[in-house]
Amino acid sequence: MTDQPQPSPATTAPDLFTWEFASNPYPAYAWLREHSPVHKRRLPSGVEAWLVTRYADAKQTLADNRLSKNPAHHDEPAHAKGKTGIPGERKAELMTHLLNIDPPDHTRLRRLVSKAFTPRRVAEFVPRVQELTDTLIDGFAAKGSADLIHEFAFPLPIYAICDLLGVPREDQDDFRDWAGMMIRHQGGPRGGVARSVKKMRGYLADLIHRKREALPAEPAPGEDLISGLIRASDHGEHLTENEAAAMAFILLFAGFETTVNLIGNGTYALLTHPGQRARLQASLAAGESGLLETGVEELLRYDGPVELATWRFATQSLTLGGQRIEAGDPVLVVLAAADRDPERFADPDVLDLSRRDNQHLGYGHGIHYCLGAPLARLEGQTALATLLTRLPDLRLAADPAELRWRGGLIMRGLRTLPVEFAPAAAAERDETSDL
Repeated sequence: MTDQPQPSPATTAPDLFTWEFASNPYPAYAWLREHSPVHKRRLPSGVEAWLVTRYADAKQTLADNRLSKNPAHHDEPAHAKGKTGIPGERKAELMTHLLNIDPPDHTRLRRLVSKAFTPRRVAEFVPRVQELTDTLIDGFAAKGSADLIHEFAFPLPIYAICDLLGVPREDQDDFRDWAGMMIRHQGGPRGGVARSVKKMRGYLADLIHRKREALPAEPAPGEDLISGLIRASDHGEHLTENEAAAMAFILLFAGFETTVNLIGNGTYALLTHPGQRARLQASLAAGESGLLETGVEELLRYDGPVELATWRFATQSLTLGGQRIEAGDPVLVVLAAADRDPERFADPDVLDLSRRDNQHLGYGHGIHYCLGAPLARLEGQTALATLLTRLPDLRLAADPAELRWRGGLIMRGLRTLPVEFAPAAAAERDETSDL
């Protein structure tokens, strides 16, 4: 009896950025980690970029000062055409934000805004996040069904970040509409993202002007972030109006979509891992918080909201993972691949809410580590704990194979998340109350 020939492993790189890939990119990323860990690929936009997939290489890349965030080090026309960065941000004069600049400007602007995300300030925000969470659940609890993306995961961080910035309540639904267009990406009308960015820019310029006119001499406790930026500018920190508007814009843009996906992806992971979900519900019922805290970190690692870190551009020739990167080359760190690297995480494809050794890269690393991570964690923990407590029999209302993931480059999130549950009476509230 002769041995049968064994099939050889795939020697060509898998397809990337298809709809099938979007549903489950992890097998393709596993192939890249093993066979081509720093991999050059033409993106759907036509731009060629290096994809970094191993954890050690990713961590090094995220902290490498030879890789700039400034698109001027790449191809200005490519950025102007929306092929890198956020569509429309250049025309709207919103370029000078934390995702596009390097030290020393990055250091200066990050210092100005970091006070809004201190542990104390985030702790002060806990009651408001809980109020928003309960109000949104009240809106669908009696129906017995909901789309958790559009009715819960999407509005919660929008209203929270608007409150933090100081957007008046009567204007927040406009922000919700603009943000909705930005998050739909390929699902919206052509040019819709750029138009929404332009509208948001005009609104922020007007809001900054109005707040400057009415700014009191001394800051009140818990002063909103836009007022704080204006006050810093007026006291010698040299923050231009464009910088203030760009800062407010990127906090909104980066601060809401990551949390939408954290809540959406996290809920989906729990609903498709009933054993882990049962452990968490039992822990919450016992009044414990430890598993919730480690669980959110595991959800960030396992299927996090940010699939690829934002753009970096080589300022000089360098070597990454054995590959020669030339000056001007774009580099994208694949956080989703790095966070499933078996060289760093035991059983990386297993969801374990009690995982302790979990230095994931879900919120980045180095000087560009996500500034709003503490607020996102608060929102994620509050949302998941409240959902599982108030709607204990929450279940998927669709076959997982039928769910569709958004096709953007940077973020990873579901378009919809239909669920069912036993109808529950909403908490009694003042009929005049709103978000």
